[in-house]
Amino acid sequence: MTTTTPEEVRRVACIGAGVIGGGWVAHFLARGYDVTAWDPAPDAEVKLRRLVDAAWPALIELGLADGASRDRLTVAATLEEAVADAQFVQESAPEKLELKRDLLADLDAATPAGVVIASSTSGYPMTDMQTTAATPGRLVVGHPFNPPYLIPLVEVVGGERTDAEAVAWASRFYDVAGKSVITMRSEVPGFIANRLQEALWREALHMVANGEATVQEIDDSITEGPGLRWAFMGPMLTFALAGGEGGMAHMLDHFGPSLKSPWTRLEAPELDKKLYDAVVAGCDEEANGRTIADLVAERDQGVIDVLRATGRLNGGKK
Repeated sequence: MTTTTPEEVRRVACIGAGVIGGGWVAHFLARGYDVTAWDPAPDAEVKLRRLVDAAWPALIELGLADGASRDRLTVAATLEEAVADAQFVQESAPEKLELKRDLLADLDAATPAGVVIASSTSGYPMTDMQTTAATPGRLVVGHPFNPPYLIPLVEVVGGERTDAEAVAWASRFYDVAGKSVITMRSEVPGFIANRLQEALWREALHMVANGEATVQEIDDSITEGPGLRWAFMGPMLTFALAGGEGGMAHMLDHFGPSLKSPWTRLEAPELDKKLYDAVVAGCDEEANGRTIADLVAERDQGVIDVLRATGRLNGGKK
């Protein structure tokens, strides 16, 4: 493993500069790192710098680290150039398994020995992605939540051939870099947060497909209901409070039988054209003329307001 400690890292390489990769670039810049990015798309640099510029006002409000500057971003011409002097690598390529396997093998070959390489994959186990890498022990999953520059969570887990030391190093690095880290005990497809989010998403699609609720009603049901509690207290502890003074035990005794009620359909519905069109049209209607840029700015400010209101704006614990 690398002799560089997480605290000593100064240069990060971000491979892939789309929404997630670009969000990582913005985050690392805001935390005072030198960042080298690479993406094979011909217009990648223009889009990346535009994304960073759009994120910067939110990052200023969150609080920049000493020395943080957009001028510390370099866009490399090749993958090899991007990782040549990297002390940590964050891969954020599209979610295609063969692409991930090939790219991680290429990164492993090009990155200095011992440097940890993390994948932003939203669902693939590292065991399935590290199969062709020469030194798979340094490959870990570092799964963020979108946008990485704003949402604190990152889930860290290794594959069957990942060294435990690499997982521990990555977890500590993300902590130093200002993230809220969950180091998972074992691999599970989709990790923790995406599995929970996907269950809600599937039920929402069923309700739209069956004409049981509109896109607007589904969003309102969360933002005006449980989402207000989830902003500072997760579903488990929230349910414990439903048990009153008896806590979770009383809640389970009282509401346990409802687990047999037909309140959810976890199998995904068929995403046919009718459902596809209904979801797209519903989102357009809900946006009510606001552009994606408008909605991004609104989302960013909303998250900042929640973080401030719950005492977590500058990394404080709730």
